[in-house]
Amino acid sequence: MNRILLAACLLCLSPLAWSASAIQHLLDAATPPDGVVFEVVESDDDALDWAIPQINHYVSQLRARFPDIEIAVVTHGSEQFALTRANRSENTAIHQGVQSLVQDADVPVHVCGTHAGWFGVDPEDFPAFVDVAPAGPVQIHQYEELGYELVVVEADD
Repeated sequence: MNRILLAACLLCLSPLAWSASAIQHLLDAATPPDGVVFEVVESDDDALDWAIPQINHYVSQLRARFPDIEIAVVTHGSEQFALTRANRSENTAIHQGVQSLVQDADVPVHVCGTHAGWFGVDPEDFPAFVDVAPAGPVQIHQYEELGYELVVVEADD
Protein backbone atom coordinates (compact mmCIF):
# COMPACT_ATOMS: atom_id res chain seq x y z
CA MET A 1 0.00 0.00 0.00
CA ASN A 2 2.81 2.44 0.86
CA ARG A 3 4.43 1.81 -2.52
CA ILE A 4 1.20 2.65 -4.31
CA LEU A 5 0.87 5.88 -2.33
CA LEU A 6 4.48 6.79 -3.04
CA ALA A 7 4.01 6.10 -6.77
CA ALA A 8 0.88 8.25 -6.84
CA CYS A 9 2.70 11.10 -5.11
CA LEU A 10 5.62 10.88 -7.51
CA LEU A 11 3.27 11.08 -10.48
CA CYS A 12 2.00 14.41 -9.16
CA LEU A 13 5.44 16.02 -9.25
CA SER A 14 6.07 18.60 -11.94
CA PRO A 15 8.86 17.93 -14.48
CA LEU A 16 11.13 20.47 -12.77
CA ALA A 17 10.43 18.71 -9.52
CA TRP A 18 11.57 15.52 -11.25
CA SER A 19 14.85 17.22 -12.22
CA ALA A 20 15.21 18.58 -8.69
CA SER A 21 14.49 15.11 -7.34
CA ALA A 22 17.10 13.60 -9.66
CA ILE A 23 19.65 16.20 -8.54
CA GLN A 24 18.84 15.54 -4.88
CA HIS A 25 19.29 11.80 -5.48
CA LEU A 26 22.72 12.49 -6.99
CA LEU A 27 23.67 14.84 -4.14
CA ASP A 28 22.65 12.23 -1.56
CA ALA A 29 24.83 9.55 -3.15
CA ALA A 30 28.04 8.53 -1.40
CA THR A 31 29.93 8.69 -4.68
CA PRO A 32 29.23 10.72 -7.81
CA PRO A 33 28.31 9.23 -11.16
CA ASP A 34 30.93 9.47 -13.87
CA GLY A 35 29.11 12.59 -15.02
CA VAL A 36 25.77 14.29 -15.52
CA VAL A 37 24.24 15.33 -18.82
CA PHE A 38 21.34 17.78 -18.77
CA GLU A 39 18.85 17.49 -21.62
CA VAL A 40 16.61 20.35 -22.73
CA VAL A 41 14.17 19.68 -25.56
CA GLU A 42 11.22 22.04 -25.68
CA SER A 43 8.92 23.42 -28.33
CA ASP A 44 9.02 26.77 -26.53
CA ASP A 45 11.48 29.16 -28.20
CA ASP A 46 12.02 30.91 -24.84
CA ALA A 47 12.70 27.77 -22.79
CA LEU A 48 16.36 28.58 -22.24
CA ASP A 49 15.22 31.69 -20.31
CA TRP A 50 14.35 29.41 -17.39
CA ALA A 51 16.40 26.31 -18.26
CA ILE A 52 19.88 27.89 -18.26
CA PRO A 53 19.49 29.51 -14.80
CA GLN A 54 18.08 26.22 -13.48
CA ILE A 55 21.00 24.26 -14.94
CA ASN A 56 23.47 26.79 -13.52
CA HIS A 57 21.91 26.22 -10.10
CA TYR A 58 22.18 22.44 -10.48
CA VAL A 59 25.80 22.72 -11.63
CA SER A 60 26.63 24.79 -8.53
CA GLN A 61 24.99 22.23 -6.27
CA LEU A 62 26.70 19.28 -7.93
CA ARG A 63 30.13 20.93 -7.95
CA ALA A 64 29.79 21.95 -4.30
CA ARG A 65 29.24 18.28 -3.41
CA PHE A 66 31.49 16.68 -6.04
CA PRO A 67 34.05 19.29 -7.24
CA ASP A 68 35.46 17.13 -10.04
CA ILE A 69 32.19 15.87 -11.51
CA GLU A 70 31.92 16.09 -15.29
CA ILE A 71 28.79 17.88 -16.55
CA ALA A 72 27.41 18.59 -20.02
CA VAL A 73 24.28 20.14 -21.52
CA VAL A 74 22.46 19.12 -24.69
CA THR A 75 19.65 21.31 -26.00
CA HIS A 76 17.92 19.99 -29.11
CA GLY A 77 14.47 21.51 -29.46
CA SER A 78 13.37 24.85 -30.88
CA GLU A 79 14.83 26.55 -27.79
CA GLN A 80 18.31 25.96 -29.21
CA PHE A 81 17.77 28.72 -31.78
CA ALA A 82 18.03 31.34 -29.02
CA LEU A 83 21.74 30.52 -29.13
CA THR A 84 22.31 31.57 -32.73
CA ARG A 85 24.45 34.61 -33.44
CA ALA A 86 21.45 36.25 -35.14
CA ASN A 87 19.40 35.95 -31.93
CA ARG A 88 22.13 37.11 -29.54
CA SER A 89 20.80 40.66 -29.06
CA GLU A 90 17.34 39.31 -28.13
CA ASN A 91 18.84 36.67 -25.82
CA THR A 92 21.83 38.38 -24.21
CA ALA A 93 21.28 36.80 -20.78
CA ILE A 94 20.99 33.32 -22.29
CA HIS A 95 24.19 33.79 -24.29
CA GLN A 96 26.01 35.09 -21.21
CA GLY A 97 24.71 32.19 -19.11
CA VAL A 98 25.78 29.58 -21.66
CA GLN A 99 29.14 31.24 -22.23
CA SER A 100 29.72 31.24 -18.46
CA LEU A 101 28.79 27.56 -18.24
CA VAL A 102 31.30 26.74 -20.97
CA GLN A 103 34.17 29.03 -20.02
CA ASP A 104 33.86 29.42 -16.25
CA ALA A 105 32.29 26.10 -15.20
CA ASP A 106 33.88 23.91 -17.89
CA VAL A 107 30.48 22.55 -18.95
CA PRO A 108 30.17 21.92 -22.70
CA VAL A 109 26.87 23.00 -24.21
CA HIS A 110 25.73 21.18 -27.34
CA VAL A 111 22.96 21.98 -29.80
CA CYS A 112 21.57 19.60 -32.43
CA GLY A 113 22.97 20.13 -35.91
CA THR A 114 20.27 17.94 -37.46
CA HIS A 115 17.44 19.99 -35.95
CA ALA A 116 19.21 23.22 -36.89
CA GLY A 117 19.66 22.01 -40.47
CA TRP A 118 15.94 21.33 -40.82
CA PHE A 119 15.44 25.07 -40.34
CA GLY A 120 18.31 26.23 -42.55
CA VAL A 121 20.60 27.04 -39.62
CA ASP A 122 24.24 26.08 -40.19
CA PRO A 123 26.84 25.24 -37.52
CA GLU A 124 28.56 28.56 -38.27
CA ASP A 125 25.38 30.37 -37.22
CA PHE A 126 26.13 29.50 -33.58
CA PRO A 127 28.84 31.26 -31.53
CA ALA A 128 32.13 29.43 -30.99
CA PHE A 129 31.32 28.62 -27.35
CA VAL A 130 28.40 26.40 -28.46
CA ASP A 131 29.23 22.95 -29.81
CA VAL A 132 27.05 21.85 -32.71
CA ALA A 133 26.65 18.09 -32.34
CA PRO A 134 25.58 16.15 -35.43
CA ALA A 135 22.51 14.91 -33.51
CA GLY A 136 21.40 15.81 -29.97
CA PRO A 137 19.99 12.38 -29.03
CA VAL A 138 23.19 10.69 -30.23
CA GLN A 139 25.28 13.14 -28.19
CA ILE A 140 23.24 12.28 -25.09
CA HIS A 141 23.63 8.57 -25.78
CA GLN A 142 27.40 8.98 -26.06
CA TYR A 143 27.50 10.64 -22.64
CA GLU A 144 25.36 7.86 -21.18
CA GLU A 145 27.77 5.28 -22.61
CA LEU A 146 30.51 7.08 -20.65
CA GLY A 147 28.50 6.57 -17.44
CA TYR A 148 26.84 9.99 -17.27
CA GLU A 149 23.46 10.20 -15.57
CA LEU A 150 20.76 11.87 -17.69
CA VAL A 151 18.73 14.65 -16.07
CA VAL A 152 15.89 15.96 -18.22
CA VAL A 153 15.09 19.61 -17.56
CA GLU A 154 11.54 20.45 -18.65
CA ALA A 155 9.03 23.24 -18.24
CA ASP A 156 6.74 23.23 -15.26
CA ASP A 157 3.41 22.41 -16.92
